[in-house]
Amino acid sequence: MIVAIDGPAASGKSTVARAIATELGMAYLDTGAMYRAIAVEAQRRGIALDDGEALTRLALEAHIHFGREGGSGLATHVEVDGRDVTAAIRTPEADRAVSPVSAVPGVRAAMVEQQRRIAGREHDTVLEGRDIGSVVFPHAELKIFLTASSEERARRRTIDMERRGAGMTYDEVLADLRRRDTYDSSRSASPLLKAADAIELDTTGMTIREVVCAIETLVAERR
Repeated sequence: MIVAIDGPAASGKSTVARAIATELGMAYLDTGAMYRAIAVEAQRRGIALDDGEALTRLALEAHIHFGREGGSGLATHVEVDGRDVTAAIRTPEADRAVSPVSAVPGVRAAMVEQQRRIAGREHDTVLEGRDIGSVVFPHAELKIFLTASSEERARRRTIDMERRGAGMTYDEVLADLRRRDTYDSSRSASPLLKAADAIELDTTGMTIREVVCAIETLVAERR
């Protein structure tokens, strides 16, 4: 069974998907981490973020590996060509770089191929991103579109960054999220959008537990 969770940045996709995978014994694939890994590697190699041809070559050549321990469906670390980028992909620099990189059609095509291959090796998988239900797995058994107000998403992201020691204010995070929303929704390659058959869930004012329970109920119904 494929559970596709899409939505804008900081809508809770990763946290919710990880919880569902853990509680239901499913594999979890963080597709956003894959685009972040390419963005971080591009920066390390000095590739310009507007050089679509070079970014596409990188995406086609780079091997992204999710390390797992103890048979868990959750990844403990992310590697690009054997180099650990787990911490690097969660920095403010990666936040700013990932949108232009993920907007390159060639990069998206390369990542979609890898995502389908990785998910195809698992029996049940939860995937989250921007176009999982609309492009990567259009025939997924369950599609969820998570959303929340920009103010609520900025509040969550600010708390998360404070925990990681990243120095960004709430206002800076809010402005960055709104910029990413506009960019992700208007790009020509796989823009952020709700699939026609996706169930929209506004998480503003909801706890993580409430969101997870709501989606797990839907999974049980579809199974």
